[in-house]
Amino acid sequence: MNFFDILQCKGEYQEKPGLPFTPGAELADTIVDASQSNLFEEGQMVIATPSLPDGAYSQYVNVNAVFPIPASMSWQEAASMFIIYHTGYYALKQCTRLKEGETLLVHAGSGGIGSAAIQLGKVLGATVIATAGNDEKVEVCKKIGIDYAINYQEGDFVKKVKKITNGKGVDVIYDPVGGEVFHCSRKCIAFDGRILIVGFAGGEIPSAPANHILVKNYSLVGVHWGYFRKLYPEKVFENHEQLMSLYQNGLIKPLIYKEYTFEQLPTALDELAERKTWGKIVLKLS
Repeated sequence: MNFFDILQCKGEYQEKPGLPFTPGAELADTIVDASQSNLFEEGQMVIATPSLPDGAYSQYVNVNAVFPIPASMSWQEAASMFIIYHTGYYALKQCTRLKEGETLLVHAGSGGIGSAAIQLGKVLGATVIATAGNDEKVEVCKKIGIDYAINYQEGDFVKKVKKITNGKGVDVIYDPVGGEVFHCSRKCIAFDGRILIVGFAGGEIPSAPANHILVKNYSLVGVHWGYFRKLYPEKVFENHEQLMSLYQNGLIKPLIYKEYTFEQLPTALDELAERKTWGKIVLKLS
């Protein structure tokens, strides 16, 4: 389950499907009919990404985009990893070309998309700092290998980031929150740094003064993985192979908070919306 499922249901997401529609952007299950495919067969376990209005929150769904997974991967992990790891890999490896030895700040580090970015940042050789909303979520970040975790409820994270980086600021910021978090990020980005605009989970779409960008010489980099996927599907398959290799080598692993039954779907969405969860939450249909 993803936060943007909630935004789509509220009509607040940038892509608005027509009504009626079934939410759900990713799933893992077995193929029951592969008659239209030359690459897959019935009974094969795969990740699939259905297109709205026919989303994943249903017992059966027709899909066009299907991706193989290793036999060692559980279906809960498979269902949890596709969007967040592909987004993070595209953002850090291809959009901003994060280099070994650079510093990376990840906002909402204990969430699904944040925890994936933390793991990928470490794989790419960065020193990773994360912000989180309470002490429990800070501990979650520490368990997945963070270098520094900051509880942003306990004061200005900008000062703490500057202290960690000896006043330089961070080279790359991964921001799925937006709003005031984005404005604070501009205060602790290093000269010639890059801010990745991943989403606006905070609800506010911010804007930046051009003179500030000029003076500090940083870049604002949009991360629209869905559009990248439409334009370059073959590159997404290449990225998927690399991500599966990272998983099999134990370098990345989806962080799963809880599994919900189909009957608990409204409760799960409410808890996700109220930020009571960390990592990914998984819906089991049967």
